Amino acid sequence: MSAEEGVIMTVQEEIIRVKEVSFYYDSIPALEDINLSVVRGDFLAIIGPNGSGKTTLLKLMVGLLKPASGQIFLFGQEIENFRDWHRIGYIQQKAINFDPHFPISVEEVISSSLNSNPKIRNKFKSNQKQRIMDSLATVGLEKLIDRPINTLSGGQQQRVLIARALVTEPEILLLDEPTTGVDLKAQEEFYDLLGRLNKEYHLTIVLVTHDFGIVNRHVNKVACLNQKLVYHGQHEEFCSSSVVQEFLKGGHHLVSHRH
Repeated sequence: MSAEEGVIMTVQEEIIRVKEVSFYYDSIPALEDINLSVVRGDFLAIIGPNGSGKTTLLKLMVGLLKPASGQIFLFGQEIENFRDWHRIGYIQQKAINFDPHFPISVEEVISSSLNSNPKIRNKFKSNQKQRIMDSLATVGLEKLIDRPINTLSGGQQQRVLIARALVTEPEILLLDEPTTGVDLKAQEEFYDLLGRLNKEYHLTIVLVTHDFGIVNRHVNKVACLNQKLVYHGQHEEFCSSSVVQEFLKGGHHLVSHRH
């Protein structure tokens, strides 16, 4: 239908664009010609076999790696010119491996995010304590603010890392295999939390995961990688596509129903 017929077209805001990106480790291709976008409100799961380039792609998106070719844009800006990093939260792989002999509290873990650079520190200086309490309340751990981080369970430590990311009020959260080494119940609770943050707080989420069978009821987009982008699109279409059969052959578990 045309606009004259009363249809109003909604333009979705693009937060991340990966354009024709390739990356190599010692001349060995890790990613080839990747084109992918993340729009505001997405819950995108990035899946694929081991060695498919999932973690590499996430590191490229947050500027930890530079592409061999192609471009990456954050909030419409080329990543080389982007400076508003408080708008992006990132939880790297194996981030919950805290030194059991280092007595750092939950509050100190979260405040380290606020003090990570002068721009962020000045932005939240006047209400830092309240920001920490609010972020902990969002993940249900405000009563543990004074606890040493190494006395918490793996699932609780995960939630502290979410609170640490949320304290700077990001608009998008990127996570790399965040539930590695955590029991099934804690995984389910963690992904339920991410689903709530996406729906109730309108936080855009990009998640690298092997736990697609658990998280899939929360996602709306899927990117399937195997050095090249095998699939990128809507979750429902992915579940009915031929790509799923190849994914299942790799030993992955998929539950296609939604709640």
